[in-house]
Formats: sequence, structure tokens, C-alpha cells
Amino acid sequence: MVIGYVPEIKHKDFIVMQMLIKLFMSFALIGLGAYGGGLVTIPLIQHELVGGRHWLEFNEMARIVAIAQMTPGPIAINAATFTGFRLSGILGAIVATVAVVLPSILILVLLMPWIDRFKNNG
Repeated sequence: MVIGYVPEIKHKDFIVMQMLIKLFMSFALIGLGAYGGGLVTIPLIQHELVGGRHWLEFNEMARIVAIAQMTPGPIAINAATFTGFRLSGILGAIVATVAVVLPSILILVLLMPWIDRFKNNG
């Protein structure tokens, strides 16, 4: 290996990476806004995916909501998995699903020290 060698990034790989980053950012935003959970996420998902990014048509969004209601798990996770898979395959599904869950996990981890203090205070 030559020192200072930078592998060439193919145009297709660059486009795939851009889509994965956009998926991550969109679903992280949805996950952050939907911390309370449940049906609150439907307008957020519709605004971001149908209105903002134009990744889905309104009819597709309605189908996602219907399918997510029938399958186990939160609607945001089901929508993230379906949309990610539709746009970028398995890797897209994984990225979108992790992105929608990550804000909640980070909020819990950051609040945990204070929760323990209040719990032990009484």
C-alpha cells in the first residue's frame, strides 16, 4: 500500500452514501420529534417523507400507516424500516431504523444521572 493513497470513490457509491446520510438525518429528526411515541409520529413522517423529501406519495404513506398498525412495534420504526428498504435496500432499512431509535436512546442516557438523583432523593 502506498502512503497517502486515497481509494477512488465511484459515483454510484457516492450517491448511495448520500442517500444513506439523508435517510439517517430524516429519521433521526423524526425520532427526536416523536420522543413521546405512537401516533405523534404520523404527521412528522408525512411532513418529512411526503412533503419535504418527496420519497413517498401520500397513498404510499397511508399504506405504511396501515401496515405499521397491523405489525408489532412502534409505527416510526416500522415506517423507517419500510422506507429505508424501499430507498436503499437492507442497508437503508438498518440505517433508517437505527436513526429513528437513536435520539430516544441518547436522551435516556443523558438524563439517567438526574433520574437516579431524583429517585434516591425521596
